Amino acid sequence: MNSPERIAADKHTPMMQQYLRIKADHPDMLLFYRMGDFYELFFEDAEKASRLLGITLTQRGASNGTPIKMAGVPFHSADQYLAKLVRLGESVAICEQIGDPATSKGPVERKVQRIVTPGTLIEAELLPEKSDRPLLALNVLRQRRHVTLGLAWLSLASGQLRVTEFATDESRLAVQVRQELERIAPAEVLVDSHGASLLQDLPGPRPTLVADWHFDRSAAEKAVLEQLGAATLAGFGADGLGAAIGAAGAVLAYARSTQGKGLHHVQTLVVEREDEFIGLDAATRRNLELTEPLRGAEGQSPTLFSLLDHCRTAMGSRLLRHWLHHAPRAQDVARARHAAIATLIDARACESLASVLGGVPDVERIASRIALLSARPRDLSGLRAGLLQLAALQQTIPAHDALASSSLLAQTQAELATPAACVALLERAIATEPAATVRDGGVIARGYDAELDELRGLSDNAGQFLLDLEARERERTGIANLRVEYNKVHGFYIEVTHGQAAKVPDDYRRRQTLKNAERYITPELKAFEDKALSAQDRALAREKQLYEQLLQALGEHIGELQRVAQALARIDVLVALASHAERHQWCRPELTAVPGIDIVQGRHPVVENSIERFIANDCRLDPERRLLLITGPNMGGKSTYMRQLALITLLAYMGSHVPANRATIGPVDRIFTRIGAADDLAAGYSTFMVEMMESAAILHGATEQSLVLMDEVGRGTSTFDGLALAWAIATALLQQSRSFTLFATHYFELTQLPHDHPGCANVHLSAVEHKDSIVFLHAVQEGPASQSYGLQVAQLAGVPQPVIRAARRRLAMLEAQSVHSGGQFDLFSAPFSAPLSIPCTAVSDDAAEADAVAATPPVIDALAAIDPDTLSPREALDALYRLKRLADGGPDED
Repeated sequence: MNSPERIAADKHTPMMQQYLRIKADHPDMLLFYRMGDFYELFFEDAEKASRLLGITLTQRGASNGTPIKMAGVPFHSADQYLAKLVRLGESVAICEQIGDPATSKGPVERKVQRIVTPGTLIEAELLPEKSDRPLLALNVLRQRRHVTLGLAWLSLASGQLRVTEFATDESRLAVQVRQELERIAPAEVLVDSHGASLLQDLPGPRPTLVADWHFDRSAAEKAVLEQLGAATLAGFGADGLGAAIGAAGAVLAYARSTQGKGLHHVQTLVVEREDEFIGLDAATRRNLELTEPLRGAEGQSPTLFSLLDHCRTAMGSRLLRHWLHHAPRAQDVARARHAAIATLIDARACESLASVLGGVPDVERIASRIALLSARPRDLSGLRAGLLQLAALQQTIPAHDALASSSLLAQTQAELATPAACVALLERAIATEPAATVRDGGVIARGYDAELDELRGLSDNAGQFLLDLEARERERTGIANLRVEYNKVHGFYIEVTHGQAAKVPDDYRRRQTLKNAERYITPELKAFEDKALSAQDRALAREKQLYEQLLQALGEHIGELQRVAQALARIDVLVALASHAERHQWCRPELTAVPGIDIVQGRHPVVENSIERFIANDCRLDPERRLLLITGPNMGGKSTYMRQLALITLLAYMGSHVPANRATIGPVDRIFTRIGAADDLAAGYSTFMVEMMESAAILHGATEQSLVLMDEVGRGTSTFDGLALAWAIATALLQQSRSFTLFATHYFELTQLPHDHPGCANVHLSAVEHKDSIVFLHAVQEGPASQSYGLQVAQLAGVPQPVIRAARRRLAMLEAQSVHSGGQFDLFSAPFSAPLSIPCTAVSDDAAEADAVAATPPVIDALAAIDPDTLSPREALDALYRLKRLADGGPDED
């Protein structure tokens, strides 16, 4: 804080003393201090909020002789300002008035009711609808040379608490932390003093430092058991996970402190094992564009998630996103989903189910807001409407003869049972169309509470009383245009125009003067006003009390609501996948225990949706054919072919049908990709360094059951260095990792690998050259490609013709030089002069060095001087005879 805030509290005004006392408890976050209809910020908070939110910074009054800087936002629109602050990574303490201004002798009593941080959001306005924003705690335990990494993350908006733990070493710790953060994508990360250094150079949210004792194993285990209402963690599979449970304790303590209340909706713990899901590192998630596009913002470019997301509920969309990033290695899980999708397609039930699901709200998040006592009236009316759809949804799920009681659809159907007591309570308690907030009234249904109905009756009868009074006063005074009305500022009044003022009786008391009229009050009207307004205030107070009691009562049904929410999300995802598979003729894959991948007429799921005609291709990998060496022109489709294999494999294990005529896939533990070129300037890494780091991660982590995609390894350095590295990496994948690999390259020397390694095979993407242009056929064929067609692709890209011609001449020279060059040549050195007939095996290093400074042969000079694009047919024939004569050693007669 600045100096005015450090001055002794007793030198400030009473209100500022209260503010400074509360602010001292929350020094690292903005304090929204409720004053009437505004949240005010003072001093440095006001300056910061003005800068971040673009709101006006003012300076009013003084405390201890120092002007007070202020900025404020209306309380009824605070959510939009909170959303912006949270997006910027800020945390906000919400300080509310809890005392009664009418009875307070000093400043109204205020208290921080909750703290809004990026990882503890529950309001629909602050959260992205189709993704979670979890709070994560990271705990590292070091014992001698052993390092254990424990992670726990909580989605407060859904009540899901998950943990994972694995042993590692110091050299791999930072890499694994980065991979887990990429996978979980937390909005906020809690660390102790030892873990803060781990996140310094990693992308993601700014870490929140909490005291070390929050991670204490024994205290954390006690807190977790208390939260779950259990006596042991063994039933959750978490027994012995010291680091992970320590992190879970820190997460729960932090979440409770921000909400100011218990977390009654956190009722279970899910343990994720390192070998439970198909491994996807950060590079693979990025290269496959699962949920985030490589280029452009999310939503602007197609991704696998955006393609498949036909979900009708936000819960379904979030579960689909989770399935994409967490494809289980266990084939039985995927097979159950395949069977459910096939049943939905066969029964033609997708459209009817989707129609019913369209009327279901976000039950998962509404249940969480009920548990945290922050649900709004329209949350409850929406929940009531959604729960009333469950019976129709159950009936619409196909009853198949082969639908065993243990099948996924049967399980889902059972879990969609209507929570009758919860629905009955909502139908009795909530009005058909409630107001947006409780303070507006009209939330509790008539007939739910006798006292509330009586108080409302007094207010409702006011209208008839006013009509009767107006009629009597017109008759008594003879003023025909007299009106009896009400507004929130002046209450009830009798309005008389100035032209009729002489007829006003003596018992009228002036309340307000207008330009053309006077407003009066009478003793009778005043007595009624006191009674009616008192009844209205008491009705609102009673309604608020009843609503709080209703939330408490609904809290007993949280477990049922969460069960229903999970079933709704699951059926929504299955329907979305089934409808997409049916619409695009995707097939049901076969998962086997036999190693290998056999795809017949496979297609890229996203690209086929973006172009008019997609060329489907086969792909076969087995223990005798582990590496496919892919050659072909740029733009020929190599990267698309590689990515489609990875996506088909991932979709199959996720439980979806796949874009192919037939797909048979064996065990897969990880998918690795080394595709594209990108540097990491922030970390100080060049494009080639990033390429080598990704390659190293693959060589260290790939196994016989891994799928590896390697695209143009070695292109970021000199030609021979890159060729040597590509050769060595391909050989290591064949001999050591023995992974199933697609290896795309422009180094044609690598096409000799199959001669030395039987497990390697050449395939190529075909193309046809027509005149000076190229036509890509995008068909994968056996054998190596004949050339790269680089100049033709450059021409298609719009490179100027003079540059293309110069490149052709230079290419001819380089190809001629490479015939007799004994070492790696330098593109910027003097041209070689050795005769074209000298084979490269006859040239020693000394001879090659001598050749580098010798004169260029006449035939080369003559060839370089020719511009083929400007020659007539006769001139071209003459030039050809001249080159033949020079090549035979004859004189130049030109």
